[in-house]
Amino acid sequence: MNTTFKTVSSSHITISELMLPSHTNFSGKIHGGYILSLMDQIAFACGSKFCGNYCVTASVDTVNFLKPIEVGELVTMKASVNYVGNSSMIVGIRVESENIQTGTVNHCNSSYFTMVSKDSAGKNAAVPGLILTTLKEVSRFQNALKQISLRKEREEHQSIASFGSIESIVSSNKYKVQVEFN
Repeated sequence: MNTTFKTVSSSHITISELMLPSHTNFSGKIHGGYILSLMDQIAFACGSKFCGNYCVTASVDTVNFLKPIEVGELVTMKASVNYVGNSSMIVGIRVESENIQTGTVNHCNSSYFTMVSKDSAGKNAAVPGLILTTLKEVSRFQNALKQISLRKEREEHQSIASFGSIESIVSSNKYKVQVEFN
């Protein structure tokens, strides 16, 4: 099998969008769901650009909203492929908001989307190998390996987790729970 390789920089995508009142939630801040939608779009664009195929989102790693985004701010998202498997890629995304009047830039969140390359028949398609050219790219690749390992460990523990009987859970003062079977 002859594998082609591409640099991380060949996957770089940046998008910017002005946040409008129509993007707000009930508290007047930009709706997190809207930001997630933009993140999914940039992950798709980044993965597709890198592999040359249609991509689908397989999973999204933790998304922590660190700072609220205000109406009138410019949101910029930067994405790159941090890791490749056989048909999957982990795309790292950084979200920043900029107050256009003051120039203040805030890191709002970072997340990792696992994208899967698909061929024209909808089957998983091979992705190019990854050429790492900077220490930052190597660090991101290593972090992706840690994420994969932690995800596998979490999945394994979920399948064997045991928290005791219902009675022990209910009688414990640790949990805010009532059990009422009909």
